[in-house]
Amino acid sequence: MPTPTTASLTRRIDLTTLQLFIAICEEGNLTRASQREAIAPSAVSKRLHDLEEALGVALFLRQPNGMVLTPAGESLLHHARLTLLNIEKISVELAEHATGVRGHIRILANLSAIVEFLPDDLPGFFRTHDLVRLDLQERPSADVVRGVEEGSAEIGICSADVETRGLERHAYRRDRLVVVVPANHALTRAADICFADTLDFDHVGLFATSSIYLRSHYSAQQTGKAFRLRVHVPGFDAVCRMVQAGMGVGLIPDRAFEVLSHGMNLVAVPLRDSWADRQLNVVVRQAETLSATGRLMFDHLCGALPQRPAPVALSA
Repeated sequence: MPTPTTASLTRRIDLTTLQLFIAICEEGNLTRASQREAIAPSAVSKRLHDLEEALGVALFLRQPNGMVLTPAGESLLHHARLTLLNIEKISVELAEHATGVRGHIRILANLSAIVEFLPDDLPGFFRTHDLVRLDLQERPSADVVRGVEEGSAEIGICSADVETRGLERHAYRRDRLVVVVPANHALTRAADICFADTLDFDHVGLFATSSIYLRSHYSAQQTGKAFRLRVHVPGFDAVCRMVQAGMGVGLIPDRAFEVLSHGMNLVAVPLRDSWADRQLNVVVRQAETLSATGRLMFDHLCGALPQRPAPVALSA
C-alpha cells in the first residue's frame, strides 16, 4: 500500500470514521459495531476499507471469531481516543463560555486526596475563580498516572509510591497511615506499632488496586507472615464501619480517620514503619502546556497552601 501524505489524511479521515473504528475495536465485530452506532454494516465496512487505504496499513486481522487489532490498529486506537476526547473538551469548554462559565478543568485523584485534602484546598481556589468548572474523578493512583498520560485529565493527584514514568511530579501533601481498631482492642495499649504486629489479626482491606492495599500486602510478604484479609471494601468510611462491626483491623490515613470516625468508638494507632509516612504528588504531562485554567489550579495545589502537620489526637 502507498504511504499516505499528511494532506491526504486530513482530507480522508473524519470524526465519524474514528468513532466507528473505536466501536469495532470495542465490540470486536463489525455487525455489532454497526448496530451500536446505528449505521448499516455495508457503510461501516466501506469506511473501514477507506480508512485502511488512507493510512496504508491493515488495522485488523479478520478471524472466524471476530476482528483482532494489528499493531498499527493498536496505535490508531490510542490516537483516536485522544482525538475524540479533545473534541469533547472543545465542545464542553465552548459551551461553558457561551453560558458565562470561564474555563473547565478535569482532575483525576486518588481516594486519599479526595477525602483528606481537596475538600479543604478547593474552596479557596473557587472563591477567587468562581466561574471555573471542575470535573473531579476518583481513581487508584496507577490509573491516575495512566489517565494523565492518555490525556483524560490535565492534572492528577496520586501516591508517590506509583511509577509516574514521563510525567512531571510535584509535591502536594503528606499523611501517615494508622491502624484503626475498636476502642477495647488489644492494640490500643500501644502508643504506636509496627505493621507486622497487626498481622496476628484479621484485616479489613481497601480495594485490591489501591496503593495502601498493595503496600501493606507487600510489607506482609516481607515479614513472612500471612496477611489475614477478611474483606475488601471500596473506601475509608467502609473500613471504619467494618472495623466497628468487628470484622478486623483496618489501615487508613490519619486525616481520613479524623474526618470519618466520629461517634464510632474507634481508636487509631500510628504505624511505626517508615512507609506509613506517605507523600502525595500532583502529576501533569508538562506544566507549561497546561490550559490557562489548568495552570491556575496547578499553581494553587502545588504552592498556594502550606503543608499541614500530622494530627496528634487520633482517638474518637
